[in-house]
Amino acid sequence: MDAGWRPFLFAIVLVFLIGSFVFVLVIGKGVFAWGSDNAAEMITISCKVVDKRTKVSGGSGDFSAGAAYYAAFEFVDGSLVELRMPADEFGLPVAGDVGELTYQGTRYKGFERHMHASGAGS
Repeated sequence: MDAGWRPFLFAIVLVFLIGSFVFVLVIGKGVFAWGSDNAAEMITISCKVVDKRTKVSGGSGDFSAGAAYYAAFEFVDGSLVELRMPADEFGLPVAGDVGELTYQGTRYKGFERHMHASGAGS
């Protein structure tokens, strides 16, 4: 048997092993985050919306674009959390709104804006 095929076979096995390792890392990270979020306590806390952003991906050639929506919330103690929001709720809060944020780990569950009585009719 000719020994010329050995470097080629070695390269294929090496690429396969590295690819498998990267794949397991990515899947493992997602599974860990999912499990961590499931174990986290559901929290409802007063906060202020300080920023919103959209992250667009894809969209070149024949591929459609996708968007992810994020809002940053500041708590009374000054700490911040940025959470991904569903598209149908992204337009509701505005920077400066104060209300109750409900979240679990890294999962956004809802934001209920405080309504001010003084704002009615002015």
